[in-house]
Amino acid sequence: MSLLDISQQLTIYIGLFLLIFGLLGNSLNVVVFSSTRTYRTTPCTFYFLISSIANIGFLLINLTSRIVSVGFDFDLSRTSVHWCRARQYFIGVFGLISFTCSSLASIDQYFVTSKHVHFRRLSNIEYAYRITLLIFTISCLHAIPCLIYYDIPQMTNTCVLMNSAYAKYIPIYSLSLTCFCPIIVMIVFSYLAHRNIQSTRVLAEQQAGRQLRKMTLFHVVLVIVVILPYSINTIYLLKTAGDFKDTNRLINESFASIVLALLTYVYYAVSSFV
Repeated sequence: MSLLDISQQLTIYIGLFLLIFGLLGNSLNVVVFSSTRTYRTTPCTFYFLISSIANIGFLLINLTSRIVSVGFDFDLSRTSVHWCRARQYFIGVFGLISFTCSSLASIDQYFVTSKHVHFRRLSNIEYAYRITLLIFTISCLHAIPCLIYYDIPQMTNTCVLMNSAYAKYIPIYSLSLTCFCPIIVMIVFSYLAHRNIQSTRVLAEQQAGRQLRKMTLFHVVLVIVVILPYSINTIYLLKTAGDFKDTNRLINESFASIVLALLTYVYYAVSSFV
């Protein structure tokens, strides 16, 4: 069996598993976090609620279309310009919202566990509503170029980015806003929150607080394990873009990219299960 066949089978079976698993888990999070008033009025859980909604959108738009295109050789983005652009747009919107809300949850954990009153006051549900609305607006505006610069050239019949300047920006955005920045923010503020907790006995003994901290830490580990490898591979592909590559190397790189891209969906599917 060739690497192409293996990647196709992996996309079908692992992709379907992650899709079903992720939709069920994130939907359960949405139900739990939205049906309980305490969760709705707690900034950290509110951020997790919004993140779960964004994960559902990301999985439905991105993973479903990837399974169909790679696994069953039916890619609507090759024939419909509207879907080509809309898919890239929603991937950008949902992806940025998901990572940002996970980072905000880490920051909120630091605020709520702080000894200083002015920091604890920043953990406010009204602030969370406003920040979330701002993030949603920025994410929608940030992805607008996808609706303009993606097209399907007749020569290739493939959904590609037609603007060279924006094409240079995409890897920078992917590596910073959806990888390194979330990792740094989550690690730093999770550590600071943990330090606050260790110095305060009452906080250390709160069961609900422990659960939220466990969710936050889980997101940190998940981003490092499943997102960082994909980002490293992206850097490698960018640095070797001008190198001469034989057929075997191209096949190996393509297989690695497919597997690592599939691995990134683990974040959107599994981050709801803690």
